[in-house]
Amino acid sequence: MKSELSQNSSGVTEFILLGFRTAPDIQILLFLFFLLVYVVIVVGNSSMIIVIRMDSRLHTPMYFFLRNLSYLDLCYSTVIAPKALATFLSKDKKISYNGCAAQFFFFALCVGTEGFLLAVMAYDRFSAICSPFLYPVRMSQQVCVHLVIGSYICGGLNSMVQTGFTFSLRFCGENRLDHFFCDVPALIKISCVDTSVNEMVLFILSSLIIVTTTTVILVSYAYILSTVLKIPSTHGRGKTFSTCSSHITVVSLFYGTVFFMYAQPGAISSPEKSKIIAVFYTLIIPMLNPLIYSLRNKEVKNAVKRVLLRRLSFH
Repeated sequence: MKSELSQNSSGVTEFILLGFRTAPDIQILLFLFFLLVYVVIVVGNSSMIIVIRMDSRLHTPMYFFLRNLSYLDLCYSTVIAPKALATFLSKDKKISYNGCAAQFFFFALCVGTEGFLLAVMAYDRFSAICSPFLYPVRMSQQVCVHLVIGSYICGGLNSMVQTGFTFSLRFCGENRLDHFFCDVPALIKISCVDTSVNEMVLFILSSLIIVTTTTVILVSYAYILSTVLKIPSTHGRGKTFSTCSSHITVVSLFYGTVFFMYAQPGAISSPEKSKIIAVFYTLIIPMLNPLIYSLRNKEVKNAVKRVLLRRLSFH
């Protein structure tokens, strides 16, 4: 019954993912590139999750949030990459209507949740640096769990609204998506009805999430900067602020690409630009995040060494 309703409301039962329309040789290169990046994503984020779980010294709020960040990066890249890889080397580039809706729902869920989680991580750094004596109370295990659950709830609500609005559109037989996955701009472009409401909903939701979460991040770092500047020694200021440098880098990469993709009314009109930006936030950022947090973080590097030594001594 559900599939019948989908067909009746949309006029199509499946979509064709056009992906990157290039020569066959370039398709092979793209396949190898996507495969390499996805392998690095899986290895990097899985390693981060395992190391944080196995090393008791990393059982702190900051690394609890970082473990959830790695899980989200692993999840939403997995929602996108395997299907994209399959379309590069196969003549069958189809994805079912319900499969397309599911892909978009889980992608929007993970990306939206990550935005709220990055704001939570900024609040965590604010609490640790500006109120160190109250930090154990403010960021207790129960509070941390509630903050993560709240991030998922907000991400889920955003995903349900966007999925509901997008897949209530009619497509009138046109089913060729000029993208490598099911995303709102590509779906809106092939709809045969007025999409102004959908575009406005996309713009408002994206803007609301970006404004809300960036406000939390900016206010948190304003207080952090004020506190750090009061530290008398240069070494002390550098050491304190270094605990935030990885997070600032990740936030800049994530919000920069999301803003250019979704929070500009004209972003939908350029499919090639959309695809390039989409590669960046669906694959490149999930690949870079564990590298940023491990290479620029002595605690993580030391934890990796301890875990490896423990495994080698065990064998």
